[in-house]
Amino acid sequence: MSLVPDRAQRAAGALVGSAVGDALGAPFEFGLGGDFSARFPEAGSGGEMCGGGGWDAGEATDDTQMAVHVADSLLAYAGLDLPDIFGRFQRWAAAGPKDIGLQTEDVLTNGLPWDLAAQAHFRVNTRAAGNGSLMRATTAALYFARDGRTGTMDAARRIAALTHGDRAAWEGTAVFHELLRLALEGTDPLAHLTETLDLVRPDHQGRYARVLAPDWHPDDATEFNGAVWPCLGSAVWALRTTATYEEAVRAAVDLGGDTDTVAAVTGALAGARHGLAAIPTGWTAPLHVPLPGSAEPGRTLRLADLVDLARRLDAPRPG
Repeated sequence: MSLVPDRAQRAAGALVGSAVGDALGAPFEFGLGGDFSARFPEAGSGGEMCGGGGWDAGEATDDTQMAVHVADSLLAYAGLDLPDIFGRFQRWAAAGPKDIGLQTEDVLTNGLPWDLAAQAHFRVNTRAAGNGSLMRATTAALYFARDGRTGTMDAARRIAALTHGDRAAWEGTAVFHELLRLALEGTDPLAHLTETLDLVRPDHQGRYARVLAPDWHPDDATEFNGAVWPCLGSAVWALRTTATYEEAVRAAVDLGGDTDTVAAVTGALAGARHGLAAIPTGWTAPLHVPLPGSAEPGRTLRLADLVDLARRLDAPRPG
Protein backbone atom coordinates (compact mmCIF):
# COMPACT_ATOMS: atom_id res chain seq x y z
CA MET A 1 0.00 0.00 0.00
CA SER A 2 1.22 3.47 -0.84
CA LEU A 3 2.58 5.55 1.99
CA VAL A 4 0.41 8.39 0.68
CA PRO A 5 -3.23 7.34 1.11
CA ASP A 6 -5.55 7.72 -1.86
CA ARG A 7 -9.04 9.16 -1.56
CA ALA A 8 -10.65 5.81 -0.79
CA GLN A 9 -8.19 5.24 2.05
CA ARG A 10 -8.83 8.74 3.36
CA ALA A 11 -12.60 8.27 3.27
CA ALA A 12 -12.38 4.93 5.07
CA GLY A 13 -9.89 6.44 7.49
CA ALA A 14 -12.32 9.23 8.32
CA LEU A 15 -15.27 6.99 9.13
CA VAL A 16 -13.34 4.21 10.85
CA GLY A 17 -11.14 6.79 12.54
CA SER A 18 -14.15 8.57 13.98
CA ALA A 19 -15.72 5.35 15.24
CA VAL A 20 -12.42 4.22 16.78
CA GLY A 21 -11.99 7.55 18.55
CA ASP A 22 -15.54 7.30 19.85
CA ALA A 23 -15.04 3.79 21.23
CA LEU A 24 -11.59 4.56 22.62
CA GLY A 25 -12.80 7.66 24.44
CA ALA A 26 -16.10 6.30 25.77
CA PRO A 27 -14.76 4.66 28.97
CA PHE A 28 -12.99 7.90 29.92
CA GLU A 29 -15.95 10.25 29.40
CA PHE A 30 -16.24 12.97 32.04
CA GLY A 31 -12.91 11.93 33.53
CA LEU A 32 -9.97 14.19 34.24
CA GLY A 33 -7.29 15.24 31.83
CA GLY A 34 -4.40 12.80 31.89
CA ASP A 35 -6.49 9.78 32.91
CA PHE A 36 -5.83 8.00 29.62
CA SER A 37 -2.06 8.47 29.60
CA ALA A 38 -1.87 7.52 33.27
CA ARG A 39 -3.45 4.17 32.43
CA PHE A 40 -1.70 3.70 29.07
CA PRO A 41 1.55 5.69 29.26
CA GLU A 42 3.12 4.27 26.11
CA ALA A 43 1.65 4.33 22.62
CA GLY A 44 1.19 0.87 21.18
CA SER A 45 1.32 -0.82 24.55
CA GLY A 46 -1.94 -2.65 23.80
CA GLY A 47 -5.17 -2.81 25.73
CA GLU A 48 -6.21 0.80 25.13
CA MET A 49 -9.52 -0.30 23.63
CA CYS A 50 -10.43 -1.37 27.12
CA GLY A 51 -14.14 -0.79 27.57
CA GLY A 52 -15.65 0.27 30.85
CA GLY A 53 -18.24 2.69 32.14
CA GLY A 54 -21.00 0.53 30.68
CA TRP A 55 -19.28 0.11 27.31
CA ASP A 56 -17.86 -3.11 25.94
CA ALA A 57 -14.32 -3.04 24.56
CA GLY A 58 -14.49 -1.50 21.09
CA GLU A 59 -18.14 -0.47 21.37
CA ALA A 60 -19.04 2.80 19.68
CA THR A 61 -21.52 5.15 21.32
CA ASP A 62 -24.39 7.38 20.24
CA ASP A 63 -21.89 9.50 18.29
CA THR A 64 -21.30 6.81 15.68
CA GLN A 65 -24.77 5.28 15.93
CA MET A 66 -26.42 8.56 14.90
CA ALA A 67 -23.83 9.04 12.14
CA VAL A 68 -24.75 5.66 10.65
CA HIS A 69 -28.45 6.49 10.76
CA VAL A 70 -27.68 9.68 8.82
CA ALA A 71 -25.71 7.62 6.31
CA ASP A 72 -28.55 5.15 5.87
CA SER A 73 -30.93 7.96 5.04
CA LEU A 74 -28.59 9.70 2.60
CA LEU A 75 -28.00 6.47 0.71
CA ALA A 76 -31.65 5.38 0.75
CA TYR A 77 -32.89 8.69 -0.64
CA ALA A 78 -29.82 9.57 -2.74
CA GLY A 79 -29.62 12.87 -0.94
CA LEU A 80 -30.93 14.92 1.91
CA ASP A 81 -34.38 14.06 3.26
CA LEU A 82 -34.58 15.89 6.58
CA PRO A 83 -37.88 14.40 7.78
CA ASP A 84 -36.49 10.91 7.17
CA ILE A 85 -33.30 11.61 9.13
CA PHE A 86 -35.35 13.00 12.00
CA GLY A 87 -37.61 9.95 11.94
CA ARG A 88 -34.60 7.64 12.08
CA PHE A 89 -33.27 9.61 15.05
CA GLN A 90 -36.64 9.28 16.79
CA ARG A 91 -36.75 5.52 16.29
CA TRP A 92 -33.19 5.26 17.57
CA ALA A 93 -34.04 7.29 20.69
CA ALA A 94 -37.14 5.17 21.32
CA ALA A 95 -35.10 1.95 21.06
CA GLY A 96 -33.21 2.70 24.26
CA PRO A 97 -29.60 3.44 23.28
CA LYS A 98 -27.09 3.18 26.11
CA ASP A 99 -26.38 6.89 25.90
CA ILE A 100 -28.21 9.90 24.51
CA GLY A 101 -27.58 13.57 25.16
CA LEU A 102 -30.18 15.35 27.27
CA GLN A 103 -30.82 18.02 24.65
CA THR A 104 -31.04 15.51 21.81
CA GLU A 105 -33.40 13.32 23.82
CA ASP A 106 -35.70 16.24 24.57
CA VAL A 107 -35.83 17.34 20.93
CA LEU A 108 -36.52 13.83 19.68
CA THR A 109 -39.22 13.07 22.24
CA ASN A 110 -41.07 16.39 22.67
CA GLY A 111 -43.73 15.37 20.15
CA LEU A 112 -43.12 18.22 17.73
CA PRO A 113 -42.43 17.72 14.01
CA TRP A 114 -38.96 17.68 12.50
CA ASP A 115 -38.96 21.35 11.53
CA LEU A 116 -40.16 22.70 14.89
CA ALA A 117 -38.75 20.45 17.63
CA ALA A 118 -35.23 21.89 17.91
CA GLN A 119 -36.32 25.51 17.72
CA ALA A 120 -38.94 24.95 20.42
CA HIS A 121 -36.25 23.48 22.68
CA PHE A 122 -33.97 26.44 22.00
CA ARG A 123 -36.68 29.01 22.77
CA VAL A 124 -37.24 27.45 26.18
CA ASN A 125 -33.63 26.70 27.12
CA THR A 126 -31.88 29.57 25.23
CA ARG A 127 -28.72 27.45 24.97
CA ALA A 128 -28.44 24.60 22.48
CA ALA A 129 -24.84 24.61 21.25
CA GLY A 130 -23.76 21.21 22.48
CA ASN A 131 -21.48 19.12 20.29
CA GLY A 132 -24.21 16.59 19.44
CA SER A 133 -24.56 17.91 15.90
CA LEU A 134 -20.80 17.67 15.43
CA MET A 135 -20.31 14.17 16.83
CA ARG A 136 -22.46 12.55 14.14
CA ALA A 137 -21.28 14.64 11.17
CA THR A 138 -18.63 12.41 9.58
CA THR A 139 -20.97 10.40 7.37
CA ALA A 140 -22.70 13.48 5.98
CA ALA A 141 -19.35 15.19 5.49
CA LEU A 142 -18.23 12.22 3.38
CA TYR A 143 -21.42 12.20 1.35
CA PHE A 144 -21.48 15.92 0.56
CA ALA A 145 -17.73 16.47 0.12
CA ARG A 146 -17.99 16.15 -3.66
CA ASP A 147 -20.57 18.96 -3.70
CA GLY A 148 -17.85 21.49 -2.91
CA ARG A 149 -17.42 23.99 -0.11
CA THR A 150 -20.83 25.68 -0.32
CA GLY A 151 -22.76 22.46 -0.82
CA THR A 152 -21.19 20.59 2.07
CA MET A 153 -21.42 23.50 4.53
CA ASP A 154 -25.07 24.09 3.67
CA ALA A 155 -25.91 20.41 4.21
CA ALA A 156 -24.08 20.47 7.54
CA ARG A 157 -26.16 23.38 8.79
CA ARG A 158 -29.44 21.79 7.73
CA ILE A 159 -28.73 18.46 9.41
CA ALA A 160 -27.41 20.13 12.57
CA ALA A 161 -30.61 22.18 12.82
CA LEU A 162 -32.68 19.02 13.25
CA THR A 163 -31.62 18.75 16.89
CA HIS A 164 -29.78 21.98 17.67
CA GLY A 165 -31.57 25.31 17.52
CA ASP A 166 -28.48 27.40 18.26
CA ARG A 167 -26.73 28.55 15.09
CA ALA A 168 -23.38 28.15 16.85
CA ALA A 169 -23.85 24.39 16.47
CA TRP A 170 -24.73 24.78 12.80
CA GLU A 171 -21.61 26.82 12.09
CA GLY A 172 -19.24 24.49 13.91
CA THR A 173 -20.63 21.51 12.06
CA ALA A 174 -20.26 23.38 8.77
CA VAL A 175 -16.61 24.13 9.53
CA PHE A 176 -15.99 20.46 10.27
CA HIS A 177 -17.61 19.44 6.97
CA GLU A 178 -15.30 21.76 5.07
CA LEU A 179 -12.17 20.65 6.93
CA LEU A 180 -12.97 17.03 6.15
CA ARG A 181 -13.66 17.86 2.50
CA LEU A 182 -10.21 19.40 2.20
CA ALA A 183 -8.56 16.45 3.95
CA LEU A 184 -10.25 13.98 1.59
CA GLU A 185 -8.73 15.86 -1.33
CA GLY A 186 -5.27 15.42 0.18
CA THR A 187 -5.08 19.09 1.15
CA ASP A 188 -3.97 20.26 4.58
CA PRO A 189 -7.22 21.59 6.08
CA LEU A 190 -5.32 23.63 8.64
CA ALA A 191 -3.75 25.67 5.85
CA HIS A 192 -7.21 26.85 4.79
CA LEU A 193 -8.73 27.82 8.12
CA THR A 194 -8.88 31.51 7.22
CA GLU A 195 -10.91 30.90 4.06
CA THR A 196 -13.16 28.49 5.94
CA LEU A 197 -13.78 30.97 8.74
CA ASP A 198 -14.75 33.59 6.17
CA LEU A 199 -17.84 31.47 5.43
CA VAL A 200 -18.95 31.32 9.07
CA ARG A 201 -21.80 33.66 9.99
CA PRO A 202 -20.28 36.94 11.26
CA ASP A 203 -21.94 36.68 14.68
CA HIS A 204 -20.15 33.36 15.28
CA GLN A 205 -16.81 34.00 13.60
CA GLY A 206 -15.13 35.33 16.73
CA ARG A 207 -15.61 32.26 18.89
CA TYR A 208 -14.45 29.93 16.11
CA ALA A 209 -11.50 32.13 15.19
CA ARG A 210 -10.33 31.92 18.79
CA VAL A 211 -10.49 28.13 19.18
CA LEU A 212 -9.01 27.47 15.74
CA ALA A 213 -6.11 29.89 16.15
CA PRO A 214 -2.61 28.34 15.86
CA ASP A 215 -1.69 29.30 19.42
CA TRP A 216 -4.92 28.11 21.07
CA HIS A 217 -4.71 25.26 23.56
CA PRO A 218 -7.64 23.35 25.09
CA ASP A 219 -6.56 24.70 28.48
CA ASP A 220 -7.59 28.12 27.14
CA ALA A 221 -11.22 27.06 26.71
CA THR A 222 -13.75 29.04 28.70
CA GLU A 223 -16.47 26.39 28.25
CA PHE A 224 -16.60 22.63 28.76
CA ASN A 225 -15.61 20.68 25.64
CA GLY A 226 -19.14 19.37 25.44
CA ALA A 227 -19.89 22.67 23.70
CA VAL A 228 -19.41 22.63 19.96
CA TRP A 229 -16.66 25.24 19.54
CA PRO A 230 -14.20 24.00 22.20
CA CYS A 231 -14.86 20.45 21.00
CA LEU A 232 -13.93 21.38 17.42
CA GLY A 233 -11.03 23.51 18.63
CA SER A 234 -9.69 20.61 20.68
CA ALA A 235 -9.86 18.28 17.68
CA VAL A 236 -8.02 20.76 15.48
CA TRP A 237 -5.43 21.29 18.22
CA ALA A 238 -4.86 17.51 18.42
CA LEU A 239 -4.46 17.32 14.65
CA ARG A 240 -2.09 20.29 14.57
CA THR A 241 0.20 19.13 17.36
CA THR A 242 0.68 15.48 16.40
CA ALA A 243 2.21 13.54 13.53
CA THR A 244 0.14 10.33 13.42
CA TYR A 245 -3.44 9.15 13.80
CA GLU A 246 -2.59 7.33 17.02
CA GLU A 247 -0.92 10.36 18.58
CA ALA A 248 -3.83 12.62 17.66
CA VAL A 249 -6.52 10.40 19.16
CA ARG A 250 -4.50 9.66 22.28
CA ALA A 251 -4.06 13.41 22.78
CA ALA A 252 -7.80 13.96 22.34
CA VAL A 253 -8.84 11.31 24.86
CA ASP A 254 -6.24 12.55 27.31
CA LEU A 255 -7.92 15.96 27.47
CA GLY A 256 -10.66 14.50 29.63
CA GLY A 257 -14.22 15.76 29.63
CA ASP A 258 -16.37 14.71 26.67
CA THR A 259 -13.71 12.27 25.54
CA ASP A 260 -15.76 10.13 23.17
CA THR A 261 -16.94 13.07 21.08
CA VAL A 262 -13.66 14.99 21.06
CA ALA A 263 -11.89 11.79 20.02
CA ALA A 264 -14.54 10.99 17.40
CA VAL A 265 -14.13 14.41 15.77
CA THR A 266 -10.34 14.18 16.04
CA GLY A 267 -10.39 10.63 14.69
CA ALA A 268 -12.33 11.67 11.61
CA LEU A 269 -9.90 14.47 10.72
CA ALA A 270 -6.79 12.43 11.57
CA GLY A 271 -8.15 9.39 9.75
CA ALA A 272 -8.78 11.46 6.64
CA ARG A 273 -5.30 12.93 6.83
CA HIS A 274 -3.35 9.73 7.52
CA GLY A 275 -5.59 7.09 5.93
CA LEU A 276 -7.09 3.82 7.11
CA ALA A 277 -3.76 2.00 7.30
CA ALA A 278 -2.55 4.44 9.96
CA ILE A 279 -5.19 3.31 12.47
CA PRO A 280 -3.79 0.62 14.82
CA THR A 281 -5.24 -2.81 14.12
CA GLY A 282 -5.48 -3.39 17.84
CA TRP A 283 -8.07 -0.61 17.87
CA THR A 284 -10.00 -1.64 14.77
CA ALA A 285 -10.23 -5.39 15.54
CA PRO A 286 -12.71 -5.09 18.46
CA LEU A 287 -14.57 -2.12 16.93
CA HIS A 288 -18.32 -2.58 16.65
CA VAL A 289 -21.28 -0.24 16.25
CA PRO A 290 -24.61 -1.53 17.60
CA LEU A 291 -27.57 0.20 15.94
CA PRO A 292 -30.65 0.58 18.12
CA GLY A 293 -33.65 1.63 16.06
CA SER A 294 -32.42 -0.03 12.89
CA ALA A 295 -34.93 -1.79 10.64
CA GLU A 296 -32.77 -4.90 11.01
CA PRO A 297 -32.96 -6.15 14.62
CA GLY A 298 -29.58 -6.62 16.22
CA ARG A 299 -27.73 -4.91 13.38
CA THR A 300 -24.11 -4.23 14.31
CA LEU A 301 -21.44 -2.77 12.03
CA ARG A 302 -17.81 -3.84 12.20
CA LEU A 303 -14.66 -2.78 10.41
CA ALA A 304 -15.47 -4.19 6.98
CA ASP A 305 -18.99 -2.74 7.14
CA LEU A 306 -17.67 0.73 7.98
CA VAL A 307 -15.11 0.59 5.16
CA ASP A 308 -17.86 -0.36 2.71
CA LEU A 309 -20.14 2.37 4.07
CA ALA A 310 -17.40 4.96 3.59
CA ARG A 311 -16.94 3.77 0.01
CA ARG A 312 -20.62 4.16 -0.78
CA LEU A 313 -20.86 7.57 0.85
CA ASP A 314 -17.85 8.91 -1.03
CA ALA A 315 -18.76 7.41 -4.41
CA PRO A 316 -19.26 9.93 -7.25
CA ARG A 317 -22.96 10.54 -7.91
CA PRO A 318 -24.58 10.86 -11.33
CA GLY A 319 -25.04 14.40 -12.55
